[in-house]
Amino acid sequence: MASPIPSPKFILRGHKAAVHAATFIRRNERLVTGDSEGFVVLWDLTIMRPRAVWRPHENAILGVRGWGEDKLITHGRDHKLIVWKIAREDESGLSTVLPLDGVDVERRRPWLVHLLEVNTMNFCSFAACPLKDSQYSPFLGTCPEILVAVPNTLASESVDIYTLPSQKRAYTVQPGSKNGMAMSLSLAHLEKCLTLVAAFENGYASVHRLTPEGSWVTTYRTQAHSQPILSLDIRPDLKCFFTSGADAIVAKHPIPTAPQEMAKPFNPSERIIEEIDENPKQGSSLLSSALTPEYAKGKDNESASEEWKHPRRVINTKHSGQQSLEVRSDGAIFATAGWDSKIRIYSCKTLKELAVLKWHKDGAYAVTFSDVGRETSQTANADREAQAGCEVQQAVDTIVDVSRLSVQDRRAHRVKEAHWVAAGAKDGKVSLWDMY
Repeated sequence: MASPIPSPKFILRGHKAAVHAATFIRRNERLVTGDSEGFVVLWDLTIMRPRAVWRPHENAILGVRGWGEDKLITHGRDHKLIVWKIAREDESGLSTVLPLDGVDVERRRPWLVHLLEVNTMNFCSFAACPLKDSQYSPFLGTCPEILVAVPNTLASESVDIYTLPSQKRAYTVQPGSKNGMAMSLSLAHLEKCLTLVAAFENGYASVHRLTPEGSWVTTYRTQAHSQPILSLDIRPDLKCFFTSGADAIVAKHPIPTAPQEMAKPFNPSERIIEEIDENPKQGSSLLSSALTPEYAKGKDNESASEEWKHPRRVINTKHSGQQSLEVRSDGAIFATAGWDSKIRIYSCKTLKELAVLKWHKDGAYAVTFSDVGRETSQTANADREAQAGCEVQQAVDTIVDVSRLSVQDRRAHRVKEAHWVAAGAKDGKVSLWDMY
């Protein structure tokens, strides 16, 4: 029998303009969405109603992200990155009038905690991670200090990294002047080294690591895309990252860390290229462009060593314009929002298309997953397996008897446990799906 066509569980209507960003906060109890007119809506998923609505930016929202239980980071095209204090008890004093009900309605803002003046000419959203080395998570925890990466104010191909709450610029990474604008960024601590993953206008993606001496070294650089890369995300185990672009390509890349790895001879079995579009451009195909060791000839970054130059897997999806790529917290699947209005779910292991979510009529611009926890025991690493006994005991201690909960608590429990996929589109609507 054919599998049933998936349909959304809920549709959230409230934005008047296209939804450009979305994220889950507070262990999936809230969904934050931001639109092209600068409005942010904080949705309570237990009742599917807004808890707070305000306009943090005068231009389009580029990115939103939670920080602990009581802070929210918003990044807008008005050259501002703002940290807001919006704890659960703060919500009652804020407006719930949706943008659809009026743009000029007076809405009280939450408490503004920090404001950074940044460059937003790139349409590139910020990246963030804890200041100190800690277990990577797509959700910022309650760490008191974080690092934030944004395109450089003067040179849009370079990247500035700031510390919050000090608001001081800690580093400037210069991947090279031939890359064009930075289009997507990700930041993490890998093997006790701060690591920046960046994607650019010319279709290149690169990995940059901070050495103990304080210099930045490029350990990976490749061109799997013939057009600008629109989004990237790191798998939570930090073993690879994924990119999607204005072309139809989706690619899986390694994250090299050590010189001995970079010096290894290239093994074709480590990379699989499938269905590459052989349409020649400027005298060469995308496949030949991806395999051209162009960086070995360039001198964009003098600190670069002989890095890996090949993605692990590249596929031509036949669907151009996929953005807002996000990997789920368990590292099993990732999703993209398509200009053709469809949300596509892919396997992180094989890049196989697992599902196509069809509901929106216009282009989809944002997609995000709820937090479903870390990897399962089947995919966990050896260190986590060694602690399995402790984890099982903790799981037993935290088992919830749903039958004894009140109706409201039972609804809140279901919301926290659901495997939500939230998608925003040009029509201003947000679709909520419960998938995998």
